[in-house]
Amino acid sequence: MFDFRPVIPNPASLSAYAELFNACFPNAEHLNAAYLRWLYVDNPDGLVVGFDAFSGERLAAHYACIPVHLNLFGQACKGLLSLNTATHPDYQGKGLFTKLASRTYDFAAENGFQGVYGIANANSTPGFVKKLGFTLIGPLEARLGVGSLAIIDWKKAAELAQFQRVWDVDRLHWRSSNPANRVVVAAANDCEIQIRAATDKPLISAWARVGGAFAGVPTSSAALSRGSLFLGLLPTGACRFRWSLNIPQRMRPSPLNFIFRALHGSGRAPESSGIICSFIDFDAY
Repeated sequence: MFDFRPVIPNPASLSAYAELFNACFPNAEHLNAAYLRWLYVDNPDGLVVGFDAFSGERLAAHYACIPVHLNLFGQACKGLLSLNTATHPDYQGKGLFTKLASRTYDFAAENGFQGVYGIANANSTPGFVKKLGFTLIGPLEARLGVGSLAIIDWKKAAELAQFQRVWDVDRLHWRSSNPANRVVVAAANDCEIQIRAATDKPLISAWARVGGAFAGVPTSSAALSRGSLFLGLLPTGACRFRWSLNIPQRMRPSPLNFIFRALHGSGRAPESSGIICSFIDFDAY
């Protein structure tokens, strides 16, 4: 028998989650207590939302989403980003992830969250779709090139967007302070910023443009890089890619998919052609 409890991100729990991640993913060194505090506690959109499974007092499994502020079909609302899940090797094969996720989404719906999205790899996508009611929106665009890879008409993008995570100065400051991999602002003007983050490939950084009011945000010369990698989706007809090549699916180490689940019966899923999403909107870098 398992005892299911809401995630409570106190220091003892964060240490226990870090130990569980180490047991499940020994190479994921960034999943430590400091990173989890930044992710679960410091997020300006609110504390982590999720559930744990215990066998007695032993942590058997953990599932966590973080609150995000979304524009969904033109309406501002609360949403969730599905992130961390782990089941201790001693308890795998018992369906704990599905039970934790279902409890999380029920709790979220009761507390005013409108939808949950995630970026899933090819292995995990079928489970989210078949067992948890997610819609597979489509694969992320992946492009490799130099410099600024796209020009975006933000006015047109806003008109076409069905899904967009909202960023402002405070949220950007939090996202940039990721202790595992800091995001830096490469350029800024009145309507957008260009951001970069290190990847595991030498001289290649993740790159994105983010629309919004970022007046006074400082830029950094540390953002310079020879190569640029774009991962995400942009509204069809609102952007033009340049100086880049699409990375074929067969050459991607783990093709990523955008998935979405409405948390209310009347909700609907956005179409891939109406999504604004880049690496800043999930946890790739």
